[in-house]
Amino acid sequence: MDDLHALSEVDIPSMRGKVSEDEWKIRVDLAAAYRLVAHYGWDDLIFTHLSARIPGPEHHFLLNPYQLMFEEVTASSLVKVDVHGNPVEPTPFITNPAGFTIHSAVHMAREDAQAVMHLHTPAGQAVSAHEEGLLPLTQTAMLVRGDLAFHDYEGVATDLEERERIVADLGDKGGMILRNHGTLAVGESVGECFVKLYFIERACEAQIMALSAGDKLNNPPQGTPELAAEQGAAGLKVGARLLAWPALLRKAYRLDPSFAT
Repeated sequence: MDDLHALSEVDIPSMRGKVSEDEWKIRVDLAAAYRLVAHYGWDDLIFTHLSARIPGPEHHFLLNPYQLMFEEVTASSLVKVDVHGNPVEPTPFITNPAGFTIHSAVHMAREDAQAVMHLHTPAGQAVSAHEEGLLPLTQTAMLVRGDLAFHDYEGVATDLEERERIVADLGDKGGMILRNHGTLAVGESVGECFVKLYFIERACEAQIMALSAGDKLNNPPQGTPELAAEQGAAGLKVGARLLAWPALLRKAYRLDPSFAT
């Protein structure tokens, strides 16, 4: 490998052939999501987290190694943990305790929560600090706004007792604004979750730009936010799985195919 590449100094034993084909595919998809988060500038050094559940009754799921930047994450470096946060297999890496608290809560409570993604972008944090949360100012916001829940800030999420409150606040929603903290998305696949997160983040970015441009905002006609919410619920899942995620995965390979190792 190129000596200038950050991974050249990290010993990551390959997991290819040591896990099932189903698990390997999930690992590749999740590693691609990490690389895409870095590409879009949504990463926060090493301090946010994306996860994906491994099929099976054990509720094992994959988290990022805490020591790596998102642009360094690979399919083999992802850490498989149990419901107590313990690594299932030997690994040279540790995981983020706050990441475990948030992600284990959702994975354990929701069978449809195959993937969970959480970010601390400036736009997401700004909207999370706004009293009214995400406003129906753009089509993007209206498509996802009806599927968003809210959870009040309780400090850095290291208290496992917070899990039941996260789950209660999330309910059956596909996304969440963590007040004074950031954004979260839930999906039945890595691809669906990532595209949902993309929409939430783009809506937050647009809201901050619109509010900073002045107070003469054009509100959508009565009834259209509700209509757009119905359209988003119907189309986002299929569009993400069949159209957007395959294209994003090709993009990740073009950017740097090392994520799939």
